[in-house]
Amino acid sequence: MTTLTIVANIIAKTDKIELVKAELLKLIDITRSEAGCINYDLHQDNENPAHFMFYENWQTRELWQQHMNNQHLADYMAATEGAVASFTLNEMTKIA
Repeated sequence: MTTLTIVANIIAKTDKIELVKAELLKLIDITRSEAGCINYDLHQDNENPAHFMFYENWQTRELWQQHMNNQHLADYMAATEGAVASFTLNEMTKIA
């Protein structure tokens, strides 16, 4: 079984960095307890504090998709509406 790696980049608006950070931090414990979550690690850029990055590994894509449909992510989206300048997500497979 091939694990799924997710790299999600979130760029907060300059005046909303602390709001976005607080809301991202709320996702950590609940997500780490979800079925299929291997790791769910949040990073903040050392030179651009508005840039956050999640590095995640999931047992299967199906379990990750279940995560993406959970209420806590909908709550995050509502809480940060208008506070995020950009969001990119990459589904990746480890090759070496």
